[in-house]
Amino acid sequence: MSYLPYVVAGWLFLVGLYGVVTSRNLIHLAVCLTVTQSSTYVLLLAIAFKHRSTAPVFYGIPPGPRAVDPVLQALPLTDIVVSVTVVALILSLALDIHEQANTVDPEEIVEVSG
Repeated sequence: MSYLPYVVAGWLFLVGLYGVVTSRNLIHLAVCLTVTQSSTYVLLLAIAFKHRSTAPVFYGIPPGPRAVDPVLQALPLTDIVVSVTVVALILSLALDIHEQANTVDPEEIVEVSG
């Protein structure tokens, strides 16, 4: 069993989290959140992977073969849809803040009224 996907998922999470903590730009923050969420895709797919397994369609196949779990393969697709929606919302809010405050630095935003 290879632990490489788990290590990659961990490093993606740590790099994204470091970027979120040290970010001084709202656009950079959105990108770092995307990197952090991509670690969940890698982790879910690593959990769902089984070496020498077949698709979960059992018509005409004798009982007993190893099959992958279709739920764990469908979860990353759902996660991608949710992350695209969240990033679109964050970027639209960053655009609104930039129009009102003329900055994307979170430290320089004093008051935003809408």
